[in-house]
Amino acid sequence: MKTGIITISDRASKGMYDDLGGPALKSAATGHGWEVVEEAMVADEKREIQRAIREQVVRGCVLVLTTGGTGVALRDVTPEAVREIAVRELPGFGEVMRMESMKITRNAILSRCLAVVVDRSLVICLPGKPAGAVECLGFVSGAIPHCVEVLQEIPTSC
Repeated sequence: MKTGIITISDRASKGMYDDLGGPALKSAATGHGWEVVEEAMVADEKREIQRAIREQVVRGCVLVLTTGGTGVALRDVTPEAVREIAVRELPGFGEVMRMESMKITRNAILSRCLAVVVDRSLVICLPGKPAGAVECLGFVSGAIPHCVEVLQEIPTSC
């Protein structure tokens, strides 16, 4: 499964600190057997986020994972940016990520993680903290292959 990863962070995109979320997601994705073919880092700007997602989809990524910008800070605009280019939202992903994360931290209620369909690709927006991003991906990883198969119109046994 061709996968893209996008780190969304004002500070990391300016070189103020090292990106840890993107590499953590790449390791998790390859651990699931997914091929990471695209990586990007952008600031917390709606147009930059949308451009990065569209570029990865055009380049053949059927799964795009983002990390960052899903909190409540005023600069956290990932959900708004992604919803504007989505053909549909898949609310179950965000619901499961928050529900399972609540078992770990009470602050999970503040998360605005989500999943959407952009063209025929699955885009999952994960927290910016590396551990949170990997944990949330793990909570929904079982549904990802089937979702991508359906979006790509690949015949399944289900």
